[in-house]
Amino acid sequence: MTIKKITFLFLFLSFIFLHSAYPQKYNDVDKIVLKYPKRFNSTEDLAKRIQKDFTSEEDKARAIYSWIAFNVKYDYASFLNPPRTQGFSYSTEAEKQRKIQQLNDKLVQKAFTAQKAVCEGFTALYQHLAGLTGLKCEIIKGDSKTRLDDIGRKDTSSNHAWNIVLIGKKWILVDVTWGQGYYDSSKRRMVNDFAPIYFDTDPDYFFQKHFPDSGTYLGQKLSKDDFLNGPLIYNITIEGDHKIMEPNSGLIEVKNGENVTFRIKNISKTDQFFYLNKKNQPVRIDNAKERKGSLEFQVTFDKNIGQFITFYLGESSIVSFKVIMK
Repeated sequence: MTIKKITFLFLFLSFIFLHSAYPQKYNDVDKIVLKYPKRFNSTEDLAKRIQKDFTSEEDKARAIYSWIAFNVKYDYASFLNPPRTQGFSYSTEAEKQRKIQQLNDKLVQKAFTAQKAVCEGFTALYQHLAGLTGLKCEIIKGDSKTRLDDIGRKDTSSNHAWNIVLIGKKWILVDVTWGQGYYDSSKRRMVNDFAPIYFDTDPDYFFQKHFPDSGTYLGQKLSKDDFLNGPLIYNITIEGDHKIMEPNSGLIEVKNGENVTFRIKNISKTDQFFYLNKKNQPVRIDNAKERKGSLEFQVTFDKNIGQFITFYLGESSIVSFKVIMK
């Protein structure tokens, strides 16, 4: 793949799902679920199959994730032209709750039978199947960070949804919508590309790309500023545990000719590591030194660097920053 093509995909994909290896402990679960029928007569039948094949809460939760990600596609047409919000009237609280449940059941069945959904459908189906297999699960609504322009924007919006599911005494994070694939703008269609990393994602990484409407997670307050102003990370960042050690912000305010120090975890001097300049030409990092399991290096910011700077490991984007010239 040429550098020009890499750049085109990076700039226009809403989110990029690249995976190098499945987490080892889930390999067997995914392999079994891959052999399941693509369609079941009912959600109850699917839940019974999962309960038959898996006994642990973790494996059942993973099996639900895998089956939905393998078989339900993102409904991009509905995303572009969402249906009108369906209202209803009620006279008692019981009637209100009953009608809300009816709407939710309809959402679940549509996702299950049509095998197309947006994030609301994915999360509702995941919660429904989790309940059928004896798992406690909740839906969380919030904001997502997927584009260059998301770096440093002023406020959050409620544009996404994901799940948390209780495994033993621990709540884990699940985003099956992002687990099923990505939108390829060059082909103008969704591409199914299973991403295992959005099951039990490390919260430190998860909340760099998600921010709940409540502003909290399990009672702990999250930093809205860190979410809005942090750098943009990608799937490969999470898979390779490439934590961004320096700088702390995704907004790089510099004067022309100023040097900025970067430090990224789990990258070595022998890796093919570079960034693209304003002309989309690769600039290899050649002043790097390895320090405590990370790569430390400096970049001189001048007129050759554009509004954003993105670092690549091979052909995969690792992290992007917004450049603000003083």
